[in-house]
Amino acid sequence: MEEHIDNLKEKLLAKIENRTAVVAIIGLGYVGLPLAIHFVGKGFPVVGFDLDGNKIDKLHRGTSYIKHVSIEPLTKAMSEARFDATEDFSRLAAADCIVICVPTPLTETLDPDLKYLIQTADTAAAHVRQGQLIVLESTTYPGTTEELLLPRLAVDGRRAGRDFFLAFSPEREDPGNTKFNAGNTPKIVGGVTPNCLEAASELYSTITRVVPVSTTRAAELTKLLENTFRSVNIALVNELKVLAHKMGIDIFEVIEAAATKPFGYTPFYPGPGLGGHCIPIDPFYLSWKAREYDFATRFIQLAGEINVSMPTYVVQRTQEALNNRQLSLKGSSLLILGMAYKKNVDDDRESPGYVVMKMLIDAGAAVMYNDPWIPNLKPTRKHNFTMESIPLSAQLLASIDAVIIITDHDDYDYKWIVQQAPLVIDTRNATRNLTNNREKIIKA
Repeated sequence: MEEHIDNLKEKLLAKIENRTAVVAIIGLGYVGLPLAIHFVGKGFPVVGFDLDGNKIDKLHRGTSYIKHVSIEPLTKAMSEARFDATEDFSRLAAADCIVICVPTPLTETLDPDLKYLIQTADTAAAHVRQGQLIVLESTTYPGTTEELLLPRLAVDGRRAGRDFFLAFSPEREDPGNTKFNAGNTPKIVGGVTPNCLEAASELYSTITRVVPVSTTRAAELTKLLENTFRSVNIALVNELKVLAHKMGIDIFEVIEAAATKPFGYTPFYPGPGLGGHCIPIDPFYLSWKAREYDFATRFIQLAGEINVSMPTYVVQRTQEALNNRQLSLKGSSLLILGMAYKKNVDDDRESPGYVVMKMLIDAGAAVMYNDPWIPNLKPTRKHNFTMESIPLSAQLLASIDAVIIITDHDDYDYKWIVQQAPLVIDTRNATRNLTNNREKIIKA
């Protein structure tokens, strides 16, 4: 039996080493698409899988559906028969390594919504063969790999570490980050067995430095720690922003001053609320799992409450600023700048801009938006806006009552915007370097 195990493992390791292992990426979104590019760049044959036929069609046409991701390497690899994209999941049987990068959102009650992961696991299980490596990258609670994936894959007498290899390696993608990517960010890897860990580590070591941990649960918790750390610290500065305003102090000035300390301090910045697929969601995965152990994650819950309250604070500050100009929120004409959840990306998942927009409209304001990265708003699980980004012009800015900066894209000429608009609500400190027309700017 040991000879059987060693033979399967050594065959897989040899394929990885000589770059003949076929790598399958399930989920070609903000994580899976860049990962496919990195594996193709290292010489692997790669097959991308996605249920969204539009994505598959665009890839075959050589068109990227993620603005900041160039798919030229995939287009070149496709012409060389080293990359393909498909909706045909039966082709998983031909893969040597399967990497799962599917969404793991929350339900309306803030519980983990693992339906996409379960569907993927069931699909993969139907095509798993001996000697394959399966790695989960989707962020989830500790125990998911062994409690959810393993039972679905270990059928018909198959055993992890013997017949197939199963691991967890959390994605560390930061959309729009031009300095760090999957090729130079260390990769956490945890395996169900030592053989599983060895196989997964060998795969990821071809593109970056690997940091092995003892279990898949440790790897799963590592990812949640990273994003909970950010959530808690952002909540802290968000709360201090509200306090500093009451005290007549500029919190951004305070943060920049504190950041001059070369030890014991890391700057975090407040904003209109959290967005993206990680920080607003991941801490709740941990809180949900903690209840299984009769443990209340009070710190995490409080941070979540503070961050969720920030859009309300933005609307209140907008209302105050309008009142000071003898205007009411109801009937005001407002322009939101930026609907992406962060600057310089075309990703609007969980963007606080949606919450701010809904609150303003519910209060009777007429709301438009501009975002060079988000040309139109599409219905989401929580919202049903169908607006298009309105072009900026001096005439438009002069005709509205206020501009609200939600996302501080580098595309914007903030000096010109402040010059033209009667009032600017700045939630990102985007206007910090402006010296003229300061009386128009309200920080929120």
